[in-house]
Amino acid sequence: MDRGAATGRRVDLELMRTPPPKERADAARNRVKVLDAAAVLFARHGVESVSMDAVAAAAGVGKGTLFRRFGDKAGLAAALLNQRERDLQDAILSGPAPLGPGKGDATVSPSDRLHAFADAYLDYALDHLSLVRMSETASPGARYRIGAYGFWHRHLVILLDQMGDAVPDGEAAAHALLAVLGAEHIAAMVESVGRQRARAAVHMLFNAATA
Repeated sequence: MDRGAATGRRVDLELMRTPPPKERADAARNRVKVLDAAAVLFARHGVESVSMDAVAAAAGVGKGTLFRRFGDKAGLAAALLNQRERDLQDAILSGPAPLGPGKGDATVSPSDRLHAFADAYLDYALDHLSLVRMSETASPGARYRIGAYGFWHRHLVILLDQMGDAVPDGEAAAHALLAVLGAEHIAAMVESVGRQRARAAVHMLFNAATA
């Protein structure tokens, strides 16, 4: 791939990053209070056991403020995940290889970057599994409406397209690979076979998709 095409795709991917919130100072303070309170309650009691009323009370804000800002508990979970998503996205865009492009003229194979993404995404999902699960399953299709999904998908399409004839349909293959990384699927795998075997199985499927 020529340098111009790669640069164009990088800009395209940068535009899909999870944006930081834009808000007034008082709204920002309320957001921080709510997210801090939610993080404490979720860690203490589990995401499923905490009500929006409990979060509002702990944060010292009205229920109306909470629901207007976040909509529901899934929206609250997504907001808590935003910074973690941005950190991973930044590492993909400009971090060291193999997750990121690295620096200088050293080349990193798209296969190495795919496997680095699988590892990094599994780390992110397993560290915050209850939140990711909540944000992805709150309603039918919720996972695919989350802005971050579009970023992950586009990143995989770019890498798969670099493999040429080995992957004739990168767009469809990217969806298939991301399906393996759905929170419900990860939770079921980990419960059944443990983290180490689940991670090995994901890499096996990534290998098979690009063989």
